[in-house]
Amino acid sequence: MAVANLPVIVGFGGINPAGRSSFHHGFRRLILDALPAAKADSTFQSLAALMGVEASQREHMLKHTLVRKIEADWFDTEAIPTNKHMPLAPAGESLSFVTRARNLPETIPDNWQVSEIDKGRVRVDMTGASDFLVQTTRKSDVRAAGQLPTGFQPGALYPSRNHPRGLQLSIYAASDAIQSMGIPWETVVSAVRPDQISVYASSAMAQLDENGNGGLLSARFDGRRVTSKHVALGLADMPSDFVNAYVLGNVGNTGPSLGACATFLYNLRLGVQDIRSGRARVAVIGASEAPITPDVIDGYATMGALATDAGMMKLDGVSALDEAAYRRVCRPFGENCGFTLAEASQFIVLFDDSLALELGASIHGSVPDVFVNADGYKKSISSPGVGNYLTMAKAAAVAKAILGEDALRRRSFVQAHGTGTPQNRVTESHILDEVAAAFGIKDWPVSAVKAYLGHTVGSASGDQLVTALGMWSEGILPGIHTVDKFAEDISRRNLSFSNQHRELDTDIALLNSKGFGGNNATATVFSPAATRRLLSARHGKAALTTWQQREEGVAAQAADYDRKASSGESEVIYRFDHNVLSGREVEFDACELRIPGYAQSVNLQVDTPYADWLK
Repeated sequence: MAVANLPVIVGFGGINPAGRSSFHHGFRRLILDALPAAKADSTFQSLAALMGVEASQREHMLKHTLVRKIEADWFDTEAIPTNKHMPLAPAGESLSFVTRARNLPETIPDNWQVSEIDKGRVRVDMTGASDFLVQTTRKSDVRAAGQLPTGFQPGALYPSRNHPRGLQLSIYAASDAIQSMGIPWETVVSAVRPDQISVYASSAMAQLDENGNGGLLSARFDGRRVTSKHVALGLADMPSDFVNAYVLGNVGNTGPSLGACATFLYNLRLGVQDIRSGRARVAVIGASEAPITPDVIDGYATMGALATDAGMMKLDGVSALDEAAYRRVCRPFGENCGFTLAEASQFIVLFDDSLALELGASIHGSVPDVFVNADGYKKSISSPGVGNYLTMAKAAAVAKAILGEDALRRRSFVQAHGTGTPQNRVTESHILDEVAAAFGIKDWPVSAVKAYLGHTVGSASGDQLVTALGMWSEGILPGIHTVDKFAEDISRRNLSFSNQHRELDTDIALLNSKGFGGNNATATVFSPAATRRLLSARHGKAALTTWQQREEGVAAQAADYDRKASSGESEVIYRFDHNVLSGREVEFDACELRIPGYAQSVNLQVDTPYADWLK
């Protein structure tokens, strides 16, 4: 069997309700109470830069991060604008009203008689009934969400030109990930062929705010015009398109994947496959989701999927929810009543193992494989099925095959999907428990980061990944802190749930994700220490020593970016109308294709297994 390349994580970044992901700042927000003073200070400084406040305003930062009551400057949950359908009929023979001629509908109803009063004004005499929409407001059934830190405005960091919020987050997150490497992107590009870079990023639900599909679908009903940008910027593939066009200038592989709540892992699988096969040497992977809009919340609430105020009050036996209760609405594997929507964007950078050593890249972990399986026949599109048993079992099996049975049994943990719904707690705990039993695992540590962040839909497994990297950095697995007592109906013979932070020394993380429609995915991720052992076995100790010497300078450059970002001095990468090529500049012959600005050419001497079939 040919030796496959190992996809190594050399950079990561993004934003979620905990803050900036790079350098583990967002992770540390989850475990602030367990951190030494110096690291807590660093976390607060990072949040202060994001939120535009002083680092001394710690109570403010704690109050305005993670899951919390939806804040009024986002939208007023007590008075959401809406239109009420209102049929009207005259009390007598007719009903008369006066309006401006320009406000009349293009097609006048048959039962309206219109007469001009004076210039620009008309009188309408209406016989019989007509339907009207009356502007009013409604109260939201759901008042909690995982919002980004208050004061963080991604669109203010670059010329956002009315970009949907999800695309603004993509620009920020990809920039953060790229700069976290400590290696200039130009150095990366010069080290590989132009077509050896892959970018896979998307959103599960597309761009649903007023600047995307939300505006497209609502404009005419609200008496506004559809703009030329609505359709283009609303597409679900736009996160990767924006990163290709405005952050990286990428001409390599692209084609993002969507898998509902497993979207990030679907994209990660594509990048892992590219690097393992040699199709790419660099892969930038991401997902971005901005679903905190009244319409999206209304849709999930109508499905019965969200934790509503009424449901939480019934669960807790109270007549009203206070601020503390809103922060505890997502309760994975506890007594719960629904999940909590949230927004985020997460990106990582993968190199093949040889390139990582060559460039002295910092090694944060590796991803040997990602498994995706469907559910088979289903009773309803949102109900769980058998697919997740397959993905979890295969992810555990590959960890056992590479690092050994003892490592899987004693040095692994699970980042569960853990949505906070009654159905999830029963079905996912059973899957994890059965996999643990099959592989002889006892007291398998299970974490569920949605307790802190909420459900960021397509970005959710990206949140899980950066949390796993943070766990290896700090040696602490966050407790499921919103749960006082775990539910009686969960399976836990072989599982270990805790609402307290735990110190753990592990090498393997299994990231599990279950999406609507039967989109199941599980990723096997290895720690930095385990990754280095694998690289030493393949490349030798001398190569690792040389890499360590190179990595010192790279780490220093990365730390300089972190310092600037935490003091508000860093800049988002956004290169609009930068070195645009029309195609006429490209030169090629039968052997290679050369693109201006790229040090290496594209190899046209294609290696295909079918070349000898007719010879």
